[in-house]
Amino acid sequence: MKRFLSLISVFLLSTVLAGCGYNEIQTLDEGVKASWSETLNQYQRRADLVPQLVSSVNAYMINEREVLTEVTNARSRVGSVQVSADKLPTGEELAQFQAAQGQLTSALSRLIAVSENYPQLKADALFRDLNVQLEGTENRIATARGRYIKEVQGYNTLIRTFPTLITAKIFGYDVKPNFGVENQAEIMRVPEVKFDTSPRANQPATVQ
Repeated sequence: MKRFLSLISVFLLSTVLAGCGYNEIQTLDEGVKASWSETLNQYQRRADLVPQLVSSVNAYMINEREVLTEVTNARSRVGSVQVSADKLPTGEELAQFQAAQGQLTSALSRLIAVSENYPQLKADALFRDLNVQLEGTENRIATARGRYIKEVQGYNTLIRTFPTLITAKIFGYDVKPNFGVENQAEIMRVPEVKFDTSPRANQPATVQ
């Protein structure tokens, strides 16, 4: 009889939890963790490419030591940010991680831009291969980040929606931090419109 009552209690509890969104919270929580792990994996793949890339251009960019140093230092800052695939970062940790990765992205972009001034480097097979790998990794990073953002958005929406928010509070499920817009300042910048007032032929206004 006691066993029967226990089974009934478990069944009723499971039904109540399912109706209050507990199971859905678990599903989305695991989705967020999996997408974070994949995002971190792609960022790590890029970090692993950096030393090879710097080494391949070192012999060519004799006058561009500042660029190489910038890339190396940016990668070092990325490594100093302590994040793990086993644990989701706090809001502060994610902000630090994103800032460090943004600096590395900027440094790598500058390195690739400078490489255009070195025809021999552009023709180097190793550099071309590494550049292709880097481009592919950047694309995978963008995809992984986009998936993570959507997973977190779905999770956060669920636990802030009634009646699931009650279940979330009871079991201690909080809103998770998400990636911000790295170029927000540029996106929000009000364009400066200049009108040509010189007595020349009528020309449209330019936007900068």
